[in-house]
Amino acid sequence: MNVYLAWTSEAPEDLAGPWHEARPIAPGLLLLESAETLSVVYHALKWALPQEASLIVSPVHQTPKSRGMAPGTTSWLRSRTTSGGDRA
Repeated sequence: MNVYLAWTSEAPEDLAGPWHEARPIAPGLLLLESAETLSVVYHALKWALPQEASLIVSPVHQTPKSRGMAPGTTSWLRSRTTSGGDRA
């Protein structure tokens, strides 16, 4: 299963798509869990947005550092990604 982080300038009209879970974590930010490729997820989300909306989607392989996200976000990510470890 893949995890993607998406930012949109507008809220999607519908969060149904080729993902098992779509999790809003902050205004404009979504975490998506999907077995599909980046391209498939990107296009499905693009089609759910108004035409003028901005969009970026990126795979998340390692648990990112974050602050101020929706409750449960860090636990959700840790259960689906690997620890990146900090380098000195």
